[in-house]
Amino acid sequence: MHSVLTSLFAFVAAASLLTITPGLDTALVLKSAIGGSPRRAALAGLGIVTGCLVWALLVALGLGALLAASRVAYVILRWIGAAYLLWAGLKMLRYPRRTYGAAADGGAAQGPAFATGALTNLLNPKIGIFYVSFLPQFVPPNVSVGPYVLLLGAIHAVLGLVWFACLIAATRPIAGFLGRSAVVQACDRLTGAMFVAFGVALAFETRRS
Repeated sequence: MHSVLTSLFAFVAAASLLTITPGLDTALVLKSAIGGSPRRAALAGLGIVTGCLVWALLVALGLGALLAASRVAYVILRWIGAAYLLWAGLKMLRYPRRTYGAAADGGAAQGPAFATGALTNLLNPKIGIFYVSFLPQFVPPNVSVGPYVLLLGAIHAVLGLVWFACLIAATRPIAGFLGRSAVVQACDRLTGAMFVAFGVALAFETRRS
C-alpha cells in the first residue's frame, strides 16, 4: 500500500507540472474562454481530457506499445495529426473572427469545441508515445498494469479539468476587454500560429521519443 501511495503522490506532482505547462491545450481553452463563453471553453477542455483518456485506454490495452514499435503506424498518424493542426491553424490565421457572437453558447458551436479539443490530442501520436513512456514509470510492482494505467490516466484527466476550470474562471473578470474585436482577432491569430507551429514540428519530426 505504501508503494501505491508513493507512486500516486509522485504521479500527481509530475502530472500537475505537465498540465500547467503552456501548450496547445491551454491555448485552445483560453481561446474559447475569452469569447465570454465558459460553456464552450469547458467543452473544449472536456474534449481534450477525453482524448487523453482514450490514449490511456489504448496504452492500458497494449495498443500504445504497438504505435511506439511500428514506424508505419506512427508516421501515418503523425501526418494525419500534422495535417489537422495545419488546417485548423491556417484557418484561424486567414479568417480570424472579429467577435465570438451571441451563438457562442449555442448547441451548434458546442459540438466543434468538443471535437476540436478531442482531435487535437487523438491525432497527435506524440501523446500516445508520451503515455507509453510516462505512465508505466509510476506503476508500482505487484500491481495489475492495465487498470493502474487507466487510474493514472483518469487522475491526469481530473487534473486537466481542474486546470481548465481555473483558466476559465480567470478570464471572467476581464471578459469585456477580452471580447473586443482587436483582442478576438489577435487571440485567433496567436492560437492559429501555435497550431501551425506544432503541426510543422509534428510533420518534420523524424525520431520518436
